[in-house]
Amino acid sequence: MTGQEPGAEALPAPEDNRRQVLYWRLLSRLFDPEEQATLESASLAVVEDMGLPTALLDPLASVDSVVQRHPELAAEFDGLMAPPESESESGADSGSAGAGDGGRDRAAEVRRAALVSKVLLNVFSTGSGTVTAGQLARWQSDAGWLERSLGCKPGELRGARAGGIGPELGSIEADLVKRMRLREVLADPALAARLTPSMSLIEQLLRDKNNLSGVALANAKALIRRFVDEVAEVLRTQVEKAKVGALDRSIPPKRVFRNLDLDRTIWKNLTNWSPEEERLYVDRLYYRHTARKTTPQRLIVVVDQSGSMVDSMVNCTILASIFAGLPKVDVHLIAYDTQALDLTPWVHDPFETLLRTNLGGGTDGTVAMALAQPKIAEPRNTVVVWISDFYEWRTEPLFESMAAIHRSGAKFIPVGSVTSSGRGSVNPWFRERFKDLGTPVLSGHIRKLVHELKTFLT
Repeated sequence: MTGQEPGAEALPAPEDNRRQVLYWRLLSRLFDPEEQATLESASLAVVEDMGLPTALLDPLASVDSVVQRHPELAAEFDGLMAPPESESESGADSGSAGAGDGGRDRAAEVRRAALVSKVLLNVFSTGSGTVTAGQLARWQSDAGWLERSLGCKPGELRGARAGGIGPELGSIEADLVKRMRLREVLADPALAARLTPSMSLIEQLLRDKNNLSGVALANAKALIRRFVDEVAEVLRTQVEKAKVGALDRSIPPKRVFRNLDLDRTIWKNLTNWSPEEERLYVDRLYYRHTARKTTPQRLIVVVDQSGSMVDSMVNCTILASIFAGLPKVDVHLIAYDTQALDLTPWVHDPFETLLRTNLGGGTDGTVAMALAQPKIAEPRNTVVVWISDFYEWRTEPLFESMAAIHRSGAKFIPVGSVTSSGRGSVNPWFRERFKDLGTPVLSGHIRKLVHELKTFLT
């Protein structure tokens, strides 16, 4: 009898057990750095039996060092965890598994598990304590191998626009940088060039910029500019896609092909239809109006630069510079903690603006209000955006000033957070009073603020 006895349970193949051993070891090491002797010895036996180098189980060995000693493995790491190119390809394994596993290469699956475990463990298990420059460089190299194994381009997962596990990788790298002396990294041009700009890293650079000089300061500025440029590209796209002002029908439409209103042209010329010739004779073309009504507007952005608002400070500085580039929009930027700073002269250059900020300290919005109120010359054409968590120590005077701006006819937009994630907390006292005032706090993704501003300003 070649088939399985009725009622008998299928026993797992030896290769399945081996693969599970490797993945259980991976999970164990990710959640607990201490070795589990049984899993370690079992994994060692699996790797040796497969003819793979035991360095795959050594957490101190980088993927680079493994590949240098065993160059034949480089091709196996490339695209190791990339999604299949087609559904038929991905369905081959699952389909064959139900048909006696005829098309399933179990030995290859065990081999793949060993390689996958190596990459994931090296990238996501970073331990604790002080990090050396060499350890950071090794992690960056291993993160590069993870990108290759996922079929990504170098640096694709760790940039400001990365999705999926990208932010997590950025957080791990920022933590490693934090655990080593940042100035040591910045003083090494080769090491600094390999850093991936992230919000947490930029925060550290902005906080420490006054203590940097020479090569370290130059490298810090280069990292900040890289991050600013990446975020600006994303925000500029969001501004361009946001709703714009109403059509201005007092301006004749441009008579160009892209503005041709074909449906209206046909409808208006239907009386010229010739049944005999089955032709429509067009004696007039109709074009769409594309000009928008624009009025000179003043945008005053007030940003809390205390320690809890770093993400908002960076995003709003960049956003203000983008709106400053729009026609007929006069943008003013004020940053504050317990003191206020008018950053308007540099609003067109977010890089220079951020270099002039002084992150940290307490919060006193009344000092920022003293700078903002004189800028409101024509309330009906002014929008004031106030970004803060509103945990103030002079609550009543500040709120009364904000309510006065609202009553003057200016548009007042209180914003609790303008982060990439949309997370943020707002003082409940202010939240309730803004709601009663008819100007509820805008919190969430930065796209919400982009939409509000674009609608008002254009």
